[in-house]
Amino acid sequence: MDIKELYELYKAHPCITTDSRNCPKDSIFLALKGASFNGNLFAEQAIEKGCAYAIVDDQEVYESARKRESEGAKSSRLILVKDCLQTYKDLAREHRRQFDIPVIGITGTNGKTTTKELIAAVLSQKYNVLYTQGNFNNDVGVPKTLFRLTKEHEIAVIEMGASHPGDIKTLVETAEPTCGLITNVGRAHLEGFGSFEGVINTKCELYDFLRSRKDSLIFINADNEHLMERIGDDENLWLSPYSTLPENRITCISGEVISCDPFLKFRWREPQMILEQEGRSNKWHKVQTHLIGAYNIDNLLAAIAVGINFGVDRKKICSALEEYVPSNNRSQMTVTEHNHLVVDAYNANPTSMQAALENFQLMEADKKMAILGKMGELGAIWKEEHQKVVDFLQQVNFDEVWLVGDEYFELDNCPYRRFHDVEEVKEAIRQQQPQGYYILIKGSNSNKLFELPELL
Repeated sequence: MDIKELYELYKAHPCITTDSRNCPKDSIFLALKGASFNGNLFAEQAIEKGCAYAIVDDQEVYESARKRESEGAKSSRLILVKDCLQTYKDLAREHRRQFDIPVIGITGTNGKTTTKELIAAVLSQKYNVLYTQGNFNNDVGVPKTLFRLTKEHEIAVIEMGASHPGDIKTLVETAEPTCGLITNVGRAHLEGFGSFEGVINTKCELYDFLRSRKDSLIFINADNEHLMERIGDDENLWLSPYSTLPENRITCISGEVISCDPFLKFRWREPQMILEQEGRSNKWHKVQTHLIGAYNIDNLLAAIAVGINFGVDRKKICSALEEYVPSNNRSQMTVTEHNHLVVDAYNANPTSMQAALENFQLMEADKKMAILGKMGELGAIWKEEHQKVVDFLQQVNFDEVWLVGDEYFELDNCPYRRFHDVEEVKEAIRQQQPQGYYILIKGSNSNKLFELPELL
């Protein structure tokens, strides 16, 4: 079967499952493979559980089922394809093409999930929005999101992650965005990208796709020289820029931080030239958020730029941003019986770690404590980047610092308390029972530092 034929089959059975433990009646099971599993081995079991068909890419599994069928067994209803993952993406693209709606593709080193959620919150003030749930932003998660598209949706916001060159190219070719946003580029996943230049090249695969389609819209941080250089003077791209620099207020959505004590309060306004053209007053809009960290102003301005472009009322934009409460261990402030916790325990790389530490340094508190996890996928520069974290910590006056991960034990100059894993930290918390602190908890999801708040 080609993709068109498979999509006709999907329309008759509009539910695809990739989990043999979850097989809704008359759904289609698609056999994906991973490092520790092979869905092909569960294809026939999925049909027995209720799936109408199973798509496989294992010739031996398929031939075995056909042989049993020729010997009188019930029809196996297995469909053989060359590559199940590619078929999943191709089918998702075919489904996406059934809807003539704006699709916003979002990627970046840091902040893409928060920005995606802020944009969805703003757009939801006017539209029925489909947006990526959680961080389903890879070559399985993006198709999964696209298959949720229905005729009721008026706009889609699709998050795209990457850890190797070509990852974004693959995802944009699946989602086919009509406009895009790169939050930033930083030193992350360098083991996979090879270099910082590799990070930039991969993220900008989103720009390359939009450039090829002509008249595409890009929301861009005008303060980011790396991204602005990649745009250049391209007549095929329309730009909606935002900035925190005073000199950009004439042409950009502009904003500035008012306070961070601890939640970010900021103000924003539209480009002066637009206001003058429309005869409107040069009004600042003030917004009190539930986000921790001045660095989040870029994410907020991105959401504002999107909202303005799609005609969301200015007051509703502000209320959406004020009502948004972060979750999933990203920029969260949690007040417990004993401490104030700043929890940012989902992602950690040199760029986000520096931003978190600088913001925590500025917070007013009598006692400060930092519990920091290791940063992964840094390749040959892992030791250099972890030493930079320690060097910065020695310049600030935190009352207590705990470092979690074997990498910190390999450093030549590290005067802080070190732990091999989160279990050792838990035991230290039980023994020491820190109280009266503002505590920054920063690390990657793999560090499992998100298990600490309930103990603090």
